[in-house]
Amino acid sequence: MGTPLFVPVPGGMELVIILGIAVLLFGANKIPKLARSSGQAMGEFKRGREELEAEVRDATAEGEPVTDASGDSEGGA
Repeated sequence: MGTPLFVPVPGGMELVIILGIAVLLFGANKIPKLARSSGQAMGEFKRGREELEAEVRDATAEGEPVTDASGDSEGGA
């Protein structure tokens, strides 16, 4: 059958339960700090991904072969 294309998003009561567990585990005063730090981490990841995409785009525009981590060019066997 295959893997589903999306993961169902918890709603309503499930979110209340998840938030309740988070408050019990971390304490109410640490939740905003955790949310802030995870947001900053997501921003850093996005910025790094955009920089990498720009480097690949520039390299392919200049006609340089794109290499993988081992140094082999793509498409070659």
